[in-house]
Amino acid sequence: MQTPQAPPTPTPAGTPSRLGSTWMRTALLAASVALLAGCASTLTAKVTRFNQWPADAAGHTYSFTAAEPQRELEVGAYQAQASAELERIGLRAAPEGQTGRFVVQLMANMTERERKQLEPVYRDEWVYVPAYRDAHGHLRGGYWVPDPWGPRYVGDRQVTLTVQVSRLQVNITEPGTQRTVFEATAVNEGTGEDLVEVVPYLVRAMFQDFPGANGQVRRLTFDLPKK
Repeated sequence: MQTPQAPPTPTPAGTPSRLGSTWMRTALLAASVALLAGCASTLTAKVTRFNQWPADAAGHTYSFTAAEPQRELEVGAYQAQASAELERIGLRAAPEGQTGRFVVQLMANMTERERKQLEPVYRDEWVYVPAYRDAHGHLRGGYWVPDPWGPRYVGDRQVTLTVQVSRLQVNITEPGTQRTVFEATAVNEGTGEDLVEVVPYLVRAMFQDFPGANGQVRRLTFDLPKK
């Protein structure tokens, strides 16, 4: 007759075994991937606009101020994106070498800043299944299993994030009257985009419902294509 073996020593509460911890992390990872797959990435732009836009502007010409030499090609690409919006609102490009009725100055840059925020902290919990007798009357020892309700919220912790601030500024002046007729700033705060990826959305946000109310602040959200 075999000598009955003692049941394995239960793992103390709050000290999960390697197998159980791996199982739990795998389940959480799968749930996170499924959640992210169902969410579309978005970009938000905060736009501030001021204007004294002339009622007779439609059909008149515009031209851009020269970009700084070290960024001429980059800024030229942003100007081309702005040109599409300017022509959509009824303006037309001045002949090459000529100054339009409206002169457009476009500036785009990206800076970084630190932002502190709170994020939730979760802890794996284990529950003890007590000893029991099976259908044949045999005593089965107790054991620890992962909490079927998953990790438990135990509080918040402060983290520091590096935030990328992308900024687009557009000023439109009318040299003939020596006045500024439109000035606007569009800003996006993100953590992983390049300026060249963000500017097209900032341009669209800035010229949406142009020229807008004087002193208007708007927040617009755009869906981003999946990478």
